[in-house]
Amino acid sequence: MEENDIIFGRHPVIEALEIGKTIDKIYFQQGVRGELEKEVRRLCKERDVPLQYVPVQKLNKMVKGNHQGIVGMMPMVTYQSLSDIIPFLFEQGTDPFVVLLDGITDVRNMGAIARSAEVLGAHALVIPTKGGAWINGAAIKSSAGALNRIHICREKSIPSAVQELQAAGIEVWAAELNTDTLLHEVNWAQPMAVVLGSEGEGISRFTKEVIDGSFLIPQLGKTDSLNVAVAGGVICYEALRQRKFGNAQ
Repeated sequence: MEENDIIFGRHPVIEALEIGKTIDKIYFQQGVRGELEKEVRRLCKERDVPLQYVPVQKLNKMVKGNHQGIVGMMPMVTYQSLSDIIPFLFEQGTDPFVVLLDGITDVRNMGAIARSAEVLGAHALVIPTKGGAWINGAAIKSSAGALNRIHICREKSIPSAVQELQAAGIEVWAAELNTDTLLHEVNWAQPMAVVLGSEGEGISRFTKEVIDGSFLIPQLGKTDSLNVAVAGGVICYEALRQRKFGNAQ
């Protein structure tokens, strides 16, 4: 962990929260109570910043100086919002293609998905404020730098992001196992978005309730399913194929 990835100490962290700096996560020392803890909890709730209580030993490993029981993790990428990116893409005459990550917590999977998405023409990657992998050095390395070349939108929740995309005229589909529609049967040559869920549970129930449809990636082997990062690459390629060469099946 590099020193410029973090802020620590009571005054620097509180000030960063108060002025609305983008912070990925706050680590707070377990067992510490009082006005500071209440203030940090209040500010994190207001700013939608994840707050985690950890043993002092973890903080000591993260920081060589006097952390005073609190450490803030600063983002390694510049976050943007869908409300800015989507109108910009339409104004450029582009049919947006967006990839949303729902419950994906493995940074290597996130990095691999970002790499495929960027190479194959996706315009933006959407991650949730809470409940997803944190974009750290390992994620950026796994992405081969793609996380610095694709728009990263961090939204309050994936279901709300889905609804925002739909309101802008973008269909949102998800990869599922229990459906009869095949990947190539979906029209990817229009404004589209795809949701990729966690390997264990897939997309969340709340996300499933608001998407426009689901599809299956055809497979011949006997292995249960593809790794989510590989599946993401297959989906992004199909979107590119249709957009570049037409929807010939």
